[in-house]
Amino acid sequence: MSGAADAVGIVGVGLLGSAVTRRLVAAGLPVAGYDVDEGKRTSLAALGARPAGSLAELGGTCRRFVLAVFDTQQVEEVLEGPGGLLEAAWRPQRAVFVSVSTCDPERIRALGERVHSRGAVLLECPLSGSSDQVARGNGVGLMAGDEARIADVDDILAAMCKRRFFLGPLGNGNKAKLAINLILGLNRAALAEGLVLADRLGLPLESFLEVARGSAAYSNVMDQKGRKMIARDFSAQGKIAQSEKDFSLILAAAEAAGQELPLASVYRALMQGCIDHGEADWDNAAIIEEIRRRPASPSGTS
Repeated sequence: MSGAADAVGIVGVGLLGSAVTRRLVAAGLPVAGYDVDEGKRTSLAALGARPAGSLAELGGTCRRFVLAVFDTQQVEEVLEGPGGLLEAAWRPQRAVFVSVSTCDPERIRALGERVHSRGAVLLECPLSGSSDQVARGNGVGLMAGDEARIADVDDILAAMCKRRFFLGPLGNGNKAKLAINLILGLNRAALAEGLVLADRLGLPLESFLEVARGSAAYSNVMDQKGRKMIARDFSAQGKIAQSEKDFSLILAAAEAAGQELPLASVYRALMQGCIDHGEADWDNAAIIEEIRRRPASPSGTS
């Protein structure tokens, strides 16, 4: 194995972080990782990675990092907070950080400028796809930032995702991710509503799903989420809470751009219904449960 300083440092060992770790280890890259949750840190050893006891320890032994935390604030805290990676990095002027989280594009852009002022580099590569798709190498990377520095992490990017696109300045990766997640979430809602209608009309759902997959209505969501919805298998590959966070970003970005997104607002309300019923950590296929809970209004009422 290469020396400790050659290891890729990963921060965040949730669904996405675990999937990324598997990809990096399978590609033969040494990996060290940190998560605030001790149980998740411990799980790194089973994935073939070395657990670090703190961000300071990780920052002192790595120069290339993948940030797979929950949101923009956590990316900022991991880099700039007390004991954060910019403070702990063994050679900050050589450090390269790749954020794979879905974040606020403008805050990521501004953070990149602050990171640059410290002599380091922040790139973004939010990953499109469920954690299961990422683990199997089928995620899509939405790369943005200083194009000249991508070569520094090309082996990491190649291990994480077979397909990736360069989208220009920092922030554009997350702009694309928000627009993609909008389409993806609405596809989930459309599938869920179609399945509920088919069920209410007395159609056998397994057979109906096959018909839908062969029809003009087909989307990849049917392959990824259809049987989970029918079986009520909500073991998480992408959580309701994560999707709700993403749609909050989507609606905020649209408002700032002067655009109303009526369907996005409905979808966010459906997810909030799931959260109110204690389903925040369920797979986002559980959107079907909120639709099932909504009976028709009596005729003539709104």
